[in-house]
Amino acid sequence: MRHGDKNNNLGRKKAHREALLMNLACQIITHKRIVTTLAKAKALRKYVEPLITKTKKTDSKEEISHNHRVVFSYLNDKAAVKELFTVVAPKIATRPGGYTRIIKLGIRPGDNAEKAMIELVDFNEIYGNSIASATEPAKKTRRSKATTAAPKAAAAVAPVEAATAEEATAEDVATEPTPEATDEASAEASTDETPKAE
Repeated sequence: MRHGDKNNNLGRKKAHREALLMNLACQIITHKRIVTTLAKAKALRKYVEPLITKTKKTDSKEEISHNHRVVFSYLNDKAAVKELFTVVAPKIATRPGGYTRIIKLGIRPGDNAEKAMIELVDFNEIYGNSIASATEPAKKTRRSKATTAAPKAAAAVAPVEAATAEEATAEDVATEPTPEATDEASAEASTDETPKAE
């Protein structure tokens, strides 16, 4: 019985599945974007994201070399490991997780399989928000308490109120008629009010 087994076996035995994920992981690290089936893309995300996280731990030389060895045991490709630690790691250093994006591409005509493109998020220039380089480490976010959030909210509201007050005074100045314009308008109104003899 496979009750509660969340692992997708992808219709393969263990050795074949590990070889498949190893090859897909090497390809996504090398090419930054690959097209595969949706099920394989979801399985690959669970396989490759922990490997990318291991590139962030750079406290000591021993830890760095240890992480190189651990990642190499999952990839078995020196070029992919080097690419991961030298090219990918600096770009994702500020991202706190979610390094990959899966985009569904419809179905494959031959066997009706759902296709998907899986890509590394920070290497897609189309969607913008690309991080040029990691200047500071990833911030750990926590939900703030109401007492600390209130001063920040008040500080954010004050500049907005000042800006709206300036806009209101600018509109008042723009809508106030000049003395010359009021004289012309009253002259036109008086000529319109006089009845014409027929």
